[in-house]
Amino acid sequence: MSVQLNHTIVWCRDKQQSATFLTEVLGLAAPTRYGPFLVVELDNGVSLDFYETDSDISPQHYAFLIDEEDFDESFDRICSWGIPYWADPGKESPGEINRHDGGRGVYFEDPDGHVMEMITRPYGSGG
Repeated sequence: MSVQLNHTIVWCRDKQQSATFLTEVLGLAAPTRYGPFLVVELDNGVSLDFYETDSDISPQHYAFLIDEEDFDESFDRICSWGIPYWADPGKESPGEINRHDGGRGVYFEDPDGHVMEMITRPYGSGG
């Protein structure tokens, strides 16, 4: 049996703003429309499908495993755009990155308060 995550819905106030924010920070292709969704395709075949709501949004966490070069480029955009960032999900280490497992990681929020994370090594991989 093979089980793979195919997509998840990201609830947001403005799907164009939220999907574009993510694609621009991570250097991904522009989002595409599918029905009521704006879809952000990731390199492993998983998509984030942005869907607008007027209801309360409970912040979720989305972690992206990226290589060192992409981390540098994305982190440069975060810094140059003045996006607050933290080394930890609890936001106790503002303006810092972490170095878990010999890699680098950083947390930042999207326009709806979802906690986005970029890491260069999977947690628990050593290093």
